[in-house]
Amino acid sequence: MFERPDAGERAILVHLNLHVGQEDLDELKELTKSAGAQVVHVITGSRHRPDPKFFVGTGKVDEIKAASIAHQADIIIVNHPLTPSQERNLERALEVRVVDRNGLILDIFAQRAQTFEGKLQVELAQLKHLSTRLIRGWTHLERQKGGIGLRGPGETQLETDRRLLAVRIKQIQQRLEKVDKQRHQGRSKRKKAEIPAVSLVGYTNAGKSTLFNTVTGADIYAADQLFATLDPTLRQFPLNNGSEIILADTVGFIRHLPHELVAAFRSTLQEASEADLLLHVIDAAAEDRDDTIFHVNQVLSDIDAGEIPQLRVFNKIDLLENIVPHIDYDDTGKPVAVWISAKTGLGCDLLQQALAELFSGSKVWRKCYLPASQAGFKAKIFGYARIVSETVDETGDSELLIEIDKKHLGLLKNIQVDVPD
Repeated sequence: MFERPDAGERAILVHLNLHVGQEDLDELKELTKSAGAQVVHVITGSRHRPDPKFFVGTGKVDEIKAASIAHQADIIIVNHPLTPSQERNLERALEVRVVDRNGLILDIFAQRAQTFEGKLQVELAQLKHLSTRLIRGWTHLERQKGGIGLRGPGETQLETDRRLLAVRIKQIQQRLEKVDKQRHQGRSKRKKAEIPAVSLVGYTNAGKSTLFNTVTGADIYAADQLFATLDPTLRQFPLNNGSEIILADTVGFIRHLPHELVAAFRSTLQEASEADLLLHVIDAAAEDRDDTIFHVNQVLSDIDAGEIPQLRVFNKIDLLENIVPHIDYDDTGKPVAVWISAKTGLGCDLLQQALAELFSGSKVWRKCYLPASQAGFKAKIFGYARIVSETVDETGDSELLIEIDKKHLGLLKNIQVDVPD
């Protein structure tokens, strides 16, 4: 068995056209770059179905091995999920480290996670991925496996490692359950305060974090690479109608996001699944724009967020010609899309306007008259309404113009109230 290098940056990419569930080669190149590797060669091919042993055919295995030697490759990256046996067989035949698409994405996530929760989630996904591939580390002892009289230390070590893995996975899951409870408490408090929650979602590298920084003044990491940020960030965001929302930046999506990651990041993605509105950020300049919209909606369905209302935000209009910032409305006059550039700030005021329109549907204005003896009632109103204006006459009586949610109108039943002109 060959000795694996500790690290490797020279990568050969392998991409097959299987006619179903097609992955994108350009996306693989971006993923590889985001992982810190250098693409030295790309091998493509076409098959009706994967080879059960190598995934690629034996002829393609010879081609990959020759290219690996010629380009002194450290790693072979296959743009498809591999079974543990396919990955193991390819490594034996090629004598170089082999990583499938899911393993590559897990590696990127491991680099990007910054918070305690994010690191736990990545470790959980990696351990689940590793648990099916553990045998690779003990191939030098495989010959000792077998029936009676042939069981050797190799199997004992494997069983020990699997048991340790299972214990660690259980520990991480218990810790994540505690973090999830804390997140749930935070969401419950926001709901009790009746502050709308809006989550930024979209294809990775669509500009979610840049938009988040632009409109909130935050300073979260944003770069022109896939999965630049993993950990969710929440900020209060005031709207131009005087109300405010909670804006959450979440992890970006890609085609066929690995199930291990969807499962591990479910608590993080819950910020999206429990939001009142999703801001679906879209790279307006991308050639495959419609395709990315489809895949984002597919992932949203996987995390039970497919039915949540969306406002589409077509970003990067600075890269397009003859497109000016504007709001698209449906037949009922409701905003459905905003065209902006988060990088230049162009149109971000329109985004704020669209959000104010979407969250003002249940708000009404009322004129309240408070005698001096009921001045204390004003403090109660502050908790549920926005004071638009206030005048006090010489006797201490007040006239308030307030904006209040319709469901709180019952609070005003004991005072004189008029509908303003």
